[in-house]
Formats: sequence, structure tokens, C-alpha cells
Amino acid sequence: MALPIIAIVGRPNVGKSTLFNRLIGKRYAITSPVPGTTRDRIYHEAEIGTYNVILVDTGGMEFDKKQDIEADVQLQAKLGVEEADIIYFVVDTTQPLTASDLDAAQFLRRSKKQIILIAHKADNEHSKTTTEELYALGFGEAVSVSSIHNMGLEELDLATEKVLKKLKWKKEKPHKKDGIVRIAIVGRPNVGKSSFVNALLGENRLIVSDKPGTTIDATDTPFKCKVATASGSANCLASPRLGLAEDNFILIDTAGLRRRGKVGQGIEKYGVLRALQAVSRADVACLMLDATDKIANQDLHVSEYILEAGKGLIVIVNKTDLMEDKQKDQEKLLGIMQYRMGYMPWAPVVFVSAKDRKNIFKVLESAKNIAAERNKKISDEEFAVFVKTIVVTHPPSHGSHKIVFYKGKQTGFCPPTFTFEVNKPDFVHFSYRRFLENEIRRKFGFYGTAIRLQFVIKFWD
Repeated sequence: MALPIIAIVGRPNVGKSTLFNRLIGKRYAITSPVPGTTRDRIYHEAEIGTYNVILVDTGGMEFDKKQDIEADVQLQAKLGVEEADIIYFVVDTTQPLTASDLDAAQFLRRSKKQIILIAHKADNEHSKTTTEELYALGFGEAVSVSSIHNMGLEELDLATEKVLKKLKWKKEKPHKKDGIVRIAIVGRPNVGKSSFVNALLGENRLIVSDKPGTTIDATDTPFKCKVATASGSANCLASPRLGLAEDNFILIDTAGLRRRGKVGQGIEKYGVLRALQAVSRADVACLMLDATDKIANQDLHVSEYILEAGKGLIVIVNKTDLMEDKQKDQEKLLGIMQYRMGYMPWAPVVFVSAKDRKNIFKVLESAKNIAAERNKKISDEEFAVFVKTIVVTHPPSHGSHKIVFYKGKQTGFCPPTFTFEVNKPDFVHFSYRRFLENEIRRKFGFYGTAIRLQFVIKFWD
């Protein structure tokens, strides 16, 4: 099921990125005392109360700026508002309300969105914004929050849950083990996503056009496919009703993910968030690249989002029919990917031609295998031996802090999740976390799927 979208908006330098980082539980957005540091929308899944949501950090809203880059930032912020279900409107209580605050409030009132007003930096004793001023914005009582001192977040959770219930959002539930592999096809416009889906189905189910943005909504297409892996062939049948046979799939074709500053004024602007919502509903996300084009930063951002969402991942390189020297060009592209996407060496790369239907069913074979890996269970005994062996041969260290691993076990599926009991969880260095993940993959597999590691002081059995 799709996730609700919450956009954090406000004028520059009121602490939007700091709040964003606090809510997602890590430093992700760039924070700086220099106004305007966040130049693009940043997306991340987060837990707000008992709901999973997609959180959007936006650039500052100022209505009197003339420079092109500032105008672009403001456009991105406004698009973030239009894409969202709930708006966190952040004001800085250490300063009097400004004309930009009032202009932003007026714009938000016209948006007809559900607004939660956040009085930020509320721990400061030199607050200059009065309660009366905040009421004048027209959004009722503000939630007082200090991101730095972790104050007011429970109240923000409660206020958000109340609005989500009012909007009839349901809490996300894990997919049932129904034998169906849900695959989201994501990527920049015009890389051939719809052509790929049509090639799999053997019919023109989705509109194909050389005009970017043809596909606007995420489209779910259930079908059955018995993949003959020895020959690489397959027989597929699109069907509105699926049985419980092994080779059942749902393909989620999505609108193209557009580069910053290239989002149109029309309905195409909703494509990015809808694509990310599609990822949230999938077991395996296929990031499609164009063999004739460079790897863009947007591709990296989407791959990182897929990892953060804990999904399986396949990189599809389409349009291999346009390669001049296939072997040489593929090796070159793999080298570039190894350099730019080195954080996911476990993700399979499949070179295809949707136009010629070459190698396309290899994607289904990989997706089916990855879905099985995501449901794999390592016994407590086997994993306990692994943990004991690994920390003896490669003990963790963090300066003068002695870190002791007591035990570990697998505590979840989809994605595979492993929890370690440690005396000082906060001092487990990111390099050792990466080392543990690599060793888990080396020992147990989990090829093609993100895995999660958790460190706690004591298990709660």
C-alpha cells in the first residue's frame, strides 16, 4: 500500500532540515547556518507515531527572490506542498514573524492541505514569537518543538496521527506470503519503462511514447509467468486474477523520476512521489538506466531511497540494441557503476533490450530469487556461532571505548533484519557495521536485497 506524504515547509533557515534529520533518526539532509542550503527536495521514509510515511524536506519559501536558482528552489518547495497529504509549516520562534512567514501562510491556506504548525526552536528562552502571533497565521495552536533537544516530538506524533486518521490513512501492513512478487519499475523519463513492461507481457498494455512523462500514475499489472531459466524464454499471461502458483508477479510501472528543475507545471510534477510510493508497495524495485545515457545523480538518489526502504534491488540497463560494441560498452558501464554505486555491490545488473525483447525475462528470474532471499531465515544457533567467530577474529573498536558483542540473531524478514546485543550500541562505527553486513552476505547470501542491522543494549524477548 502507498504511504502518506508529509512535506516540511517554511522560509529559509527555520530548521527544516534539522527537524527532517531528527524525524528520520539520522543526519541525512545537509544542515548549515547559511540560508538556502537545501536546494532540492529530499525524500525519506520515517515512522511518525504508529504510521510509516514519506517525509519531504523542501527548500525555503521566499516570495520576493528574483534569482533563477532561488526561483527554482521555491518552485520545488511549492511542488512539495502540492504533492503532500500533510504540511509541517515550520516557523522560528527565536525571531519575530517575517513577511515571508506571512506570505507562506497565505499560500498554504490557499492550498487546502492539512497543515500542522510547528513552533521550532521552542527551547530558546529568548523566544520572540508570541502565541498571539502564531494564532494569527490561521492554523490553530502550534506544536512547540526543539529538534536539537528532542522536545515536543511526541506531541507532533500525536497531532500527525490525528490528521492521518481524519484522512482515513491506514497503517502499513507487510505483504501476505501469497507467492506474488511485486516489482516496481522506476527510473528517469524515457528510459523505456513502459516498453519493458509491454515486452514482458507481449502486448501494448501501457502507452509508449518518446515524450517524457507519458506515464503519470503507477499502474499495477498482475500476470503469470513461468520462466524457463535454462533457455531464457518464458510464457507470460497478463491476468486480472492471480492464482497461487509460484510464478505470479505484479508489475508496477511508474511515472518517470525527473531531475530537479525539470518538473513540469502540469500533472507530471506528481511523478516523483508516486514512483517512491510505488517502491513502498513493492518487494523488488528495478532501477532502469539508459545504456546510451550517463548515470545521473537522480539515479543514485533513487537507489539510495530503495535501500533505505529496505527493498530488493535490480539495476536494469535498457537499450542495449543501441550499443556499438556491446561487450566493451557493458564492461565500461559496469566499471562506472562499480565506482558510482559501490554502496550496493550485491545488486544484480541485467542488460536488456525492451525493443528486441532480449534478456528481459532474466529480470523476473532475479526478482523471484531475491524475493526468496528476503524471506530467508537463519537459525539462532547458526547465527550465534557466526557472531562469536566474527568478533573474535575481527574485534570492534572505537577509540578508548571497549565494545563487547554478547549475541545476535535474525529478528525480521522483508527486509532481513539482524539485531546485535552490544554494551555500547552508539559506539559501533559505521565501518564496522558495513563490515558486518559484508560478512553476513558472504556467509549467508541475501543477494539482491537490502538488509538491516540493529544494535541494542539488551534483547527484549
